[in-house]
Amino acid sequence: MLFNRFKNALPTAEDALPGRERPLFPLQERHDVLGTPLAAPYPEGLEVADFGLGCFWGAERAFWQVPGVWTTLVGYQGGHTPNPTYEEVCSGLTGHTEAVRVVFDPSKVSYQQLLKVFWEAHDPTQGFRQGNDVGTQYRSAVYTHSDEQRQAAEASRAAFQEVLTRAGHGTITTEIAPAAPFYPAEPYHQQYLDKNPGGYCGLGGTGLTCPVGIAAAGG
Repeated sequence: MLFNRFKNALPTAEDALPGRERPLFPLQERHDVLGTPLAAPYPEGLEVADFGLGCFWGAERAFWQVPGVWTTLVGYQGGHTPNPTYEEVCSGLTGHTEAVRVVFDPSKVSYQQLLKVFWEAHDPTQGFRQGNDVGTQYRSAVYTHSDEQRQAAEASRAAFQEVLTRAGHGTITTEIAPAAPFYPAEPYHQQYLDKNPGGYCGLGGTGLTCPVGIAAAGG
């Protein structure tokens, strides 16, 4: 991960890098693990969820292992700069977070179950960092695609905050916002830990259980 000297504050739209109209790199055709297409349009009946939980290498692996997830891809979301590069995002001057897009079959896995994976896979109280990774691009975020997703995300945040508080942890800093443009990351980032099994994974949760999605998971 590159050092981010603008690690303590998000840039305004006026201060952000200008970006470009088109991406500088193509999106690979298929998922290295699941074998499914990365690019939309997706098959009818599937839904999309977007999460930011630190370095997207380990975050993506956490979701592609979930039964009912059809495909995953990593990218940049929640910022100002169109079609940014990894180096630009790491500069802190685009405003993006490292995000995972999860395309899932709601008949096999619920959005609430994905939220449970999200909350338990990282520490959502750390602000602009996740473990040793420091920078605005590592902030915790849920980008929602419907009012139902927003309500579920907010309810799960409140439920997990109660668990964290009882265990002596701080306040959740997770951003919950409507889905913004999602810009796929460079090909070498996609399914990085499958391409590099011994690669870096900075993901680390609190060890606590989030009380959402449990009934659905046990049914």
